Amino acid sequence: MSQIEGRNSKKRILAVDDTAIILTRISNTLGEDYDVITVNSGIRALKYLEQGRADLILLDIQMSQKDGIETLREIRAMKGCAHIPVIMLTGMEDKDFVLASAKLGIRDYILKPFCSDDLIKRIRRVFEPEEEI
Repeated sequence: MSQIEGRNSKKRILAVDDTAIILTRISNTLGEDYDVITVNSGIRALKYLEQGRADLILLDIQMSQKDGIETLREIRAMKGCAHIPVIMLTGMEDKDFVLASAKLGIRDYILKPFCSDDLIKRIRRVFEPEEEI
């Protein structure tokens, strides 16, 4: 039974953005196929990861208090979190931010505002990479 249960359980996505509209859009876009957890700061993301699990993190680069790069550095240093795939969300094309996050092992990045179909496609590419070849 546990093998069947493992196949049917939804992947958990942690969405981190300080804009409520973006979090709502992510939840509405992904909620049917994934278990979506939304938090509005890097600090809350780190607190969640101390006790909860995530199969993928959608992480905004520009946030108040703790930006996405700083949050990602701390996630990578946390026990059991270094392997979690991360897709960065950004409202600007800043090569320095993209390079900094690439050095921390992100899987992809998406420019905001994003197309829902593009978000789904990029997430599927992380979870099912063999089907994209």
